[in-house]
Amino acid sequence: MKIQGQMFIWLSFFMLAMAIIYGVWSKEPVGTTALFLTFGLAMMIGFYLAFTARRVDVGPQDEKEADVADDAGEVGFFSPHSWQPFALALGGALAFLGIIFGWWLFFFSLPVVLIGLFGWFFEYYRGEAQNQ
Repeated sequence: MKIQGQMFIWLSFFMLAMAIIYGVWSKEPVGTTALFLTFGLAMMIGFYLAFTARRVDVGPQDEKEADVADDAGEVGFFSPHSWQPFALALGGALAFLGIIFGWWLFFFSLPVVLIGLFGWFFEYYRGEAQNQ
């Protein structure tokens, strides 16, 4: 994790330089403020990663001779037969269309989102896949 912290800290210094150059050259306050905020965000992430890197063991990404397979681990469990992500995506799409076409469509999409979310969360609490 040491390399990630260094990368974000160097990125923040680059963003600081770009914010100064952009601010002097363009005299536009909104973009300059956004670049300075980007500098601050990258610096916070960099210092957090550098701070945590001192407390964890050396990972494979810190070794120059490491292979990609050295960092491989358990990916997790993915349900092969679940329809709940589709319901959640459909509800999310309707919600965003509701912002475009009218707030009434947003209110009709809320039950679809809740059904998809609760169904996905409680999918293995009931039915034939209860003990998986």
